[in-house]
Amino acid sequence: MIKRSVILALMAMTAPALAEMTADEFETYTEGKTLFFSLNGQDYGVERYRENRQVEWSFLDGECTPGVWYEQDGFICFAYEGWDVPQCWSFEQTPQGLIARFANASPGSPPASYLAYEKDEEMVCFGPDTGV
Repeated sequence: MIKRSVILALMAMTAPALAEMTADEFETYTEGKTLFFSLNGQDYGVERYRENRQVEWSFLDGECTPGVWYEQDGFICFAYEGWDVPQCWSFEQTPQGLIARFANASPGSPPASYLAYEKDEEMVCFGPDTGV
């Protein structure tokens, strides 16, 4: 039993840590995709990634907000039309999708990990501002 515990502890120490994605890696992974974002297994948003770092975000309410993403200080930041503050994240690639961690969290709040993943659903946008 002790031997097994020592082996598991050594394996954990030598297992490679997930590395944060660079902007180039993020762009290669996301361009042309639509990713759903979930927290604790509950979807709350969806984002479509276009060419030239253009994005479109929705809180799954049919209202879609265009924006752009860019790299700043090692984070992937999103600036959306009508939002005052850019949203900055770190991303790590896993077999399930991307693990996203919000960089702008309030001081003292625990860091939450979000899952951004592909699923067999379309992004729905309603209203006059959706374009063609």
